[in-house]
Amino acid sequence: MANRLRTLLSLLGITIGIFLIISVFTLVDSLEGSVRGSFAGLGEDAIFIEQMPWGPEPGDKEYAWWKYMQRPKVLYADALKLKERMKSAKHVTFFGSTRRSISNGGISVDGAAVVAVSEGYPDFIPVDIVKGRGFSASELESARRVCVLGYDLAESLFGSDDPIGKSLKVGGYKTTVIGTLDKKGSGPIGNGSDEWCIIPVGFGRMVMDLEQSNTQIALKPKENVNFDALENEVLQHMRSIRRLRPAEEKNFAVNKSSMLTQGLDQVFGFLNIAGLIIGGFSILVGGFSIANIMFVSVRERTNIIGIQKALGAKRFFILAQFLFESVGLCILGGAVGLVIIFLGTLVVNATTDFELSLSLSNIMIGLSFSAVIGLISGFVPALQAAKMEPVEAIRTGY
Repeated sequence: MANRLRTLLSLLGITIGIFLIISVFTLVDSLEGSVRGSFAGLGEDAIFIEQMPWGPEPGDKEYAWWKYMQRPKVLYADALKLKERMKSAKHVTFFGSTRRSISNGGISVDGAAVVAVSEGYPDFIPVDIVKGRGFSASELESARRVCVLGYDLAESLFGSDDPIGKSLKVGGYKTTVIGTLDKKGSGPIGNGSDEWCIIPVGFGRMVMDLEQSNTQIALKPKENVNFDALENEVLQHMRSIRRLRPAEEKNFAVNKSSMLTQGLDQVFGFLNIAGLIIGGFSILVGGFSIANIMFVSVRERTNIIGIQKALGAKRFFILAQFLFESVGLCILGGAVGLVIIFLGTLVVNATTDFELSLSLSNIMIGLSFSAVIGLISGFVPALQAAKMEPVEAIRTGY
């Protein structure tokens, strides 16, 4: 209290360090929650058959994209054959996607995401219908020109008007809107379904060339069916459909939703470590500042330490009061950093669609870091004060 400016400058390093570390932790936690939430609907038991794998395949030391690009696309015909043969799959769902122009009279959206789907698609993509309805079984099997629009796309084409039952053109084909999706908001990988136009796969074959579009086949096991059994059956039937010999390398990728979880764990773990290292340097500097101010404090109060010892104060009492002061200073600096982060999350949440939240666990981590740095920084000065001889301390003080 007697040296406010000196104390403030000394706490600055702790404040900046805690701010950097907990900011990274908060950002990573919010980003992780958003990403995992976007994939939560897939579950841990989904399989996706695609041209390209999500990571290097067994036997490949690196991601051999040049080899994977030579593989044929996954076709709707493959999905139909697989559906006939699969015994352990709940659904065999085909997806095809491309970019097309969608227009409503004079209003046009160029390069809109058009997604063609078949039976079972709600198990793999978000389809929270807010107006109208989804596709019927007959619509999915036929080439009826109907569509379900994402929230942002519907707003761009129809504004505040109700789009249900109205017509628009998808890739030049007149199409009837039968439903709109609930708003999902911006995420770390774009607006997702908010910008989609979902159509039945039969109509999709008219709108896009499924041999050139982004395609995949998605499967989930029936109840009480082992996931490994599903994967083995998929591999067996796909090799048969592609007419591959037993020793021949497969020309398709079998991706699993569990691969996403493992990949996310590695990425976010690395980001947390990076944040810890970045903020650690600032905290290290702050720790030296606190140690310096505590050495100065011990020297300035040498005579007081001597008087306390002359009156019977034990070494532990002298040690504790300086450690208490050091820890208190660091916690104060850390708390200021946490307050700044909290105010920052309020600003971000108010100005963007991305939600940031300062969790209780991150608050406790920040305060714990501060307390530990306080103990480490203040221990040597406090021990020096505790070891002083009463007479020498009083004499030195005067």
